[in-house]
Amino acid sequence: MFEPSTTMAIAGLIGLGIVALTVLTLWQGWLRLKLTELERHSDRYHRAEPEHPLSVTRIEMADVKERLRKLEAIAAGVDL
Repeated sequence: MFEPSTTMAIAGLIGLGIVALTVLTLWQGWLRLKLTELERHSDRYHRAEPEHPLSVTRIEMADVKERLRKLEAIAAGVDL
């Protein structure tokens, strides 16, 4: 029916098509993942400001000062 070289060529083309389709599907999935990451990242910066930004800043500063105090105590060798 077909010569062996023709059969091998057809099988090779079919295999190449399968590999190309798989790579294309993976590429589209990766692009979709990156798009989702970018949307999440941009949502983080487009949120509404808190009602009391000054109080939030004070709470954050108090937390940083407490962490600094603990780190200094650890560096000095004092058990808390």
